Amino acid sequence: MSPPAGQERQRPGVLFVCVHNAGRSQMAAAWLEALAGDAVEVRSAGSAPADRVNPVAVAAMAEVGIDLSRRVPVLLTGDSVRAGDVVITMGCSDACPVLPGTRYEDWALDDPAGRDLPAVRGIRDEIKVRVERLIAQLVPGDGSGR
Repeated sequence: MSPPAGQERQRPGVLFVCVHNAGRSQMAAAWLEALAGDAVEVRSAGSAPADRVNPVAVAAMAEVGIDLSRRVPVLLTGDSVRAGDVVITMGCSDACPVLPGTRYEDWALDDPAGRDLPAVRGIRDEIKVRVERLIAQLVPGDGSGR
């Protein structure tokens, strides 16, 4: 939720959104959590969530020491959008409510659905680069959050 009037949020909130919340948005949220620590409030959601996170995305992230195996896709709601300072869409920007005062970015990334592990590794690595840039913008100092 947004902070009460007159109070600033302690840490920036970021929401990653893709259609199924099963690949790109899950990987991006996990990267941001891993790289920024507690410096950023992280959420992810989907406009039409899948039943589970893409197993190939889980395998690709496991290779870099990040466990997605217990994550569950979540439905995008207006409340989740309102809770973020930055909303990053990945192929579903039309489904995401646009609210004044919220920063929006659309990251054009391939969907990992139906792709093999080598292809998903490339998507994973591109997401990491974009997340690192985002951290540099949101977190003062070294961006480690620690």
